[in-house]
Amino acid sequence: MTRDRIARVQHELQKRGLDGMLVSSLHAIRYLTGFTGTHALLLLSSSTSTLLTDSRYAQQAKMEARGCKRVIVTRNGLYEEASRRRMLDKLARVGFEAQHVSYAQYRMLRTLFPGVSFASTRELVEDVMVVKDEEEINNLRRAAHISDRVFEKILDIIRPGITELEVAAEIAYLHRTMGAERDAFDTIVASGTRSALPHARASLKRVRNGELVTLDFGCVVNGYNSDITRTIAVGRPARRARRMYEAVRAAQQEALESARGGMLARDLDAVARLRIARAGFGKLFHHSLGHGLGLHVHERPRVSRLSKERLMAGSVITIEPGIYLPDFGGVRIEDDVVLRENGCEVLNSAPKDFIVV
Repeated sequence: MTRDRIARVQHELQKRGLDGMLVSSLHAIRYLTGFTGTHALLLLSSSTSTLLTDSRYAQQAKMEARGCKRVIVTRNGLYEEASRRRMLDKLARVGFEAQHVSYAQYRMLRTLFPGVSFASTRELVEDVMVVKDEEEINNLRRAAHISDRVFEKILDIIRPGITELEVAAEIAYLHRTMGAERDAFDTIVASGTRSALPHARASLKRVRNGELVTLDFGCVVNGYNSDITRTIAVGRPARRARRMYEAVRAAQQEALESARGGMLARDLDAVARLRIARAGFGKLFHHSLGHGLGLHVHERPRVSRLSKERLMAGSVITIEPGIYLPDFGGVRIEDDVVLRENGCEVLNSAPKDFIVV
C-alpha cells in the first residue's frame, strides 16, 4: 500500500512541475512509508524515495519503513545530512510542506541548497490522503468498534456523584484494555450546563440527577483515530432535553442518509442544519457538521457551510450535529462514516436511543 501512496504523490509532483519534495510532517511520513519514529525527513523524487532518521531509530526504520529505496541513519541534522550527501544536486525545483516548515527552516534550506528552487506545496500530501485505501479504512473501522464497546461499558459507571474526570479516566483505561494504543484526544465529558460547551474537557465537576452528559472520545489503532459522541441523561431529564435530543438525532439521521461521494460538503452540512432549524433550534447549532478523519483526528475535508470542497468517495468523515442551550445543556451525536459513491458506510454501532441511566 505504501508504494501506491508514494506513487500517487510522485504523480502529483509531476503534475505540478516539481522534481522532488521534502516531506517533514511525521503524519505524512508515516502515511507514505509506515515509519513511526519521531525524527525523520523523507525526500521524494520522480522515481526514488529516501528516508533520513537518526541512530535511535536504525532498527525501527529497517522494520517499519516500506516503499523507500534506501534508508539513511545519520548523526547530523537531517537537512544538513541531505546537503552533505548532495541528495538534491540533480533536482532543480523541490517542494516543501509550507504548513509544517518554519521560516527559520526555510532560510536554512536556502542556505544548504543554494542551487535549488524551493516551492510551497501546501497540502499536496494531504490532497492524496483525503481518499482512504482499504487498509486505512480497516484501521478506522477497528478504532470505531473499540470506542463503541467502551461506550456500552461506560454506561455502567455513570451515576450521580461521579466526577467527569473519573469517567474520562475509565474511558482511557477501557480503550487500552480493548486493544487501542491510546486516546485519540483529550476526552470530553461534559455534564449539566457544561454540556452546552462543545469542547468542554473533563473536569472535577460531579454528575448530578437530571443532567445531560455529553461524551466525546476516540482511540488510536495503528495510528488511525476514531471519534464518537453520545449524549445521555442521568435521572429524570427535563422535557426540553428530550426535544433537543430528538432534533439532533433526526438531523444526524437525515445527514447519514444523504451523505455520499460527489456532493458538496456545504450541501451535506445544510441537510442537518435545516432539520435543526425546523425544530426551532437553528441558532443553537454553532459548529460545522463534521470533518475528515484518519491519521489526524481533524483533517480534510471540512464539512462546513463555508466549505467549497466536493466530498470524495473513499473519504472518512464525522457527522456530528449538535444543539447547545446556554445555562441548560447541550446534545451532540457523532458517528464516523466512509463515503461511497451511492451513500455511506457508518463505522459506529453504539446505540443512539435517548439513554437515561
